[in-house]
Amino acid sequence: MAMRVREFAKTVDHTLLKPDATEPDIARLCEEAARYHFAAVCVPPCYVRFAAKQLRGVDVKIATVISFPFGADTTAIKIQAVRDAIVGGASELDVVMNISKFLSGDFNYVAEELASINQEVSVVAMNNGLNDVVVKVIVETAYLTDKMKRLATQIVASSGADFIKTSTGFAPSGATVEDVALLREEAPEGLAVKASGGIRNLEDALDILNAGASRLGMSASVAIMEEAEGGALQE
Repeated sequence: MAMRVREFAKTVDHTLLKPDATEPDIARLCEEAARYHFAAVCVPPCYVRFAAKQLRGVDVKIATVISFPFGADTTAIKIQAVRDAIVGGASELDVVMNISKFLSGDFNYVAEELASINQEVSVVAMNNGLNDVVVKVIVETAYLTDKMKRLATQIVASSGADFIKTSTGFAPSGATVEDVALLREEAPEGLAVKASGGIRNLEDALDILNAGASRLGMSASVAIMEEAEGGALQE
């Protein structure tokens, strides 16, 4: 894949979701995202309003996580979190699928919950005068067989989500080229793939983009951009 530096930057969700992250860390994340013109920053829900202020007028979207990292909250709690995030300034939501329910075989529960969340996102976005709020569903591929990954992709597609996302970064493993290729193969045209977890260098990032991802969740974004600007990608 031939890609320019600025084009690559717009595939990046610059992410900080560590439990020991502080407000100055989030401020630094926002400053870095503005400097490199990343697609988005992905921050904990309690920092959505802060990040929105930091990035007002900048071409970087605010993303946050819903029911992170296990997806085990009730549907009502997830819907309330969606409302709060959008009102606070988030325009991208990374929602964790209920992994336990999925592994228990309660696929109807998972499908109905995700459909309810996507419906709520549309209503809240419209009520707040927003044209588009992006929903990315994290399915945590590390816990799923290939058959389950395909089924999860079908459920996510049917829910109306915009992306299926590989990982939270808290499971035993993160994104792999093989998983991204499988999700891309199974996903219909309208469902994009986001890869996250363990992307540490430019080679990894480009391999995953070539496998079919169109967004990358990374915490090593600055180091990777420095590698890209050092001559690995065209200006």
